[in-house]
Amino acid sequence: MRLSSVAQKTKSPATRAVSPAKKRSSAKASRTCGGVVMFCVQGSNGSTESKIYSPSKLVQMLQAGLPFGELEDLQASLAIPSERLAPMLGISKATLHRRKGTAGKLPPAVSDRVLRYARLLGQALTVFNHLDAAKLWLNAPQVGLGGAVPLDYAKTEIGAREVENLLGRIEYGVYS
Repeated sequence: MRLSSVAQKTKSPATRAVSPAKKRSSAKASRTCGGVVMFCVQGSNGSTESKIYSPSKLVQMLQAGLPFGELEDLQASLAIPSERLAPMLGISKATLHRRKGTAGKLPPAVSDRVLRYARLLGQALTVFNHLDAAKLWLNAPQVGLGGAVPLDYAKTEIGAREVENLLGRIEYGVYS
């Protein structure tokens, strides 16, 4: 009897029983941890992810359309309301609300914009080393962009490239 109680105490965390609430949260975490948005924001932590999200695979995924959950991951990562995110992605607020919670796919153009913003957040996170600092910078007017807010400036591909260039200059200490 005593041995079994010691064995219970020494069981590894992996073999302990997990509550249903924890199972749901870990299932959600595994979905978001494996997504394109999280890959772009957090970067690659191993060669497996790099192979899964190679440029050619990303192009194929974008052409087929990303799952709607990727848009939700982006919104959660940026911590912005859907009323602000919808115009950034070029979709109406009504469409965003109607499709919320569905298992459908995003159109290729919207998928491309989702990936664009995720990559910018990832680059800002690399530069500022803290998610809150990266989000703050992306939402504040920047002198290097003529006083524009980076997330608003990045609505076009050229604007996103300028935001990337500015982040690169900040990272390497180039005055702008």
